[in-house]
Amino acid sequence: MLFQDLKLIEPILKALQTEGYTAPTPIQAQAIPYVLQQRDLLGCAQTGTGKTAAFAIPTLQLLFNDRQKHKEQKSIKALVLTPTRELAIQIGDSFTAYGKNTGLKNLVIFGGVSQNPQTDALKRGVDILIATPGRLLDLMNQRFIHLEHVKMLILDEADRMLDMGFVNDVKKIIAKVPQNRQTLFFSATMPAEIQSLADSILQNPAKVEVAPVSSTADTIQQSVYFVEKNDKKLLLNHILKDKTIKTALVFTRTKHGADKVVKDLTKAGITAEAIHGNKSQNARQRALTNFKNRTTRVLIATDIAARGIDIDELTHVINYEIPNIPETYVHRIGRTGRAGANGIAFTFCDGEEEIDYLKDIHKLIAKEIPVEQGHPYPLSPQMIAEKMQSKAKNAPAAKSQGGRGGSSRGGRSRGGNGGGNAPANNGGNRNGGGRPNGGNRGGSGKAGGNSGMSGGPSRRSGGRR
Repeated sequence: MLFQDLKLIEPILKALQTEGYTAPTPIQAQAIPYVLQQRDLLGCAQTGTGKTAAFAIPTLQLLFNDRQKHKEQKSIKALVLTPTRELAIQIGDSFTAYGKNTGLKNLVIFGGVSQNPQTDALKRGVDILIATPGRLLDLMNQRFIHLEHVKMLILDEADRMLDMGFVNDVKKIIAKVPQNRQTLFFSATMPAEIQSLADSILQNPAKVEVAPVSSTADTIQQSVYFVEKNDKKLLLNHILKDKTIKTALVFTRTKHGADKVVKDLTKAGITAEAIHGNKSQNARQRALTNFKNRTTRVLIATDIAARGIDIDELTHVINYEIPNIPETYVHRIGRTGRAGANGIAFTFCDGEEEIDYLKDIHKLIAKEIPVEQGHPYPLSPQMIAEKMQSKAKNAPAAKSQGGRGGSSRGGRSRGGNGGGNAPANNGGNRNGGGRPNGGNRGGSGKAGGNSGMSGGPSRRSGGRR
C-alpha cells in the first residue's frame, strides 16, 4: 500500500513526497481511513509505530477540506494533548512538515518557559494547538485560550498522562471542548483507568491495535551484561571505546544517576549530556540538538524526559539501570530499531535487586535476553546462579500481601503503602511487598512517541517525526 491509496489530498501527498515517505506503517494504514470518515478512534500502539502521522495527516486533511468549504476565521479547531514538552515539540514538527502546503497553522505550548511568545502566537490565530495539560489549563484560566470551536480532540500517550498525574487536568480540559466533536485516543497500554477514560469520551470508536507493548522488535539485538553495581561505569567506558558506536542513548532510573553518569563519562573523555526534569527547557533542547547533530556522543536520560525523543539512525540504547516497570524496557529499547531498521540494546544487571526486574522483563517479552559473557567485568555464572536461587527462595516474602500501590511490581497504580508503612511514592519496602522507588509509576515512564514512516530513503525508513 502507498499513501496515494489512502485518498489523501495533493497538498499532503506532496509534503510526504518531500519528506521522502511513500508507504504507510500498519497503524497509519489502519487509522487514517477511519479518521477521514470522521469516526472516533481508539488506537493502541507502542513507540516506533508511526502513530503521530496516523492522526496528524488525516487531521490536516479534514481541517483543510473544512476550511475550503467554510472560510472560517482562524480559531483552534484541533487540540492535541500530550504529556511532555519533548513529545509536544515533536508532534508540532510533524504537523508543520505534513501540513506545509495546507496553510494551516499549528502552535506548541508547554510549561517551563515564558508564556509571552505562546500568547502572542495565539493572538495571531492558530488552527491546531498541541499542548501539555498544565500550561493549557493555565492559559485557559487566563482567558488566552478558548476551545468552543474545537472540532477534533486528540489524546496522545494517554497512559503516560495517567502515570504523570494529569488525568484530572485532562478531564477539566475535555469539559470545555464541544461535545459534538471527533475524538482520537492513543495509548501504548490500556490499563483499567485508561480504558475507563476512553469509554467516557469516545462515541462508537473504531479500534486499531498494532505491536502490543509486550513485544520487542525483531530488528533489535538485545543482550544483558551481569556486572557489579560499582563496575557499571567501567563497563560503560569499555563499551564506548568501540568507535563504531557513533551515538548512544543511555537510560538511568533517577535524575541524580543521570548526572553522575555524565560526570563519569566526561572524566573518561567522552562527550555526554543529561536530559531530565530538573534541567531547564532550553538546556534540554540544547542537549537534544547536540545529540542529534552528533556534537554530543552520549545522551543520558531518565524515562520521563526521554518521552518523545526521536533520533535518526540511533543504533544503540544502553540500560545503565534496569527499569522497575518491565513495559518501560520495551519502550526504552524502542528508541532504536525503528520501523524495520536494525538496533542494539545493552542492559546492565547488577545481580542484586535488578535480577527481579530482569525476570519481570523476561516474563513480559516471553523470552530470555541473551547473556553477554565477553566483557572485562562479568559476574561468574556460579554467582549469578546463586543469586537467582537466593531470590527464588525469598520470593514469597517479597510478594507478601500489601496494597496494590505497593505490589511486587513496584506500585504500578500509584499509591498505596506497599503493605508496610512506607510512603506511597516509594512503593513500600521490600518486606512490605513493594520495590524501592516503585510506587509512582510516573518516575519510570516509557520512552515513546513518534510518527515514523517507512518507505522513503534508507535514512527515513524509521520515520524522523
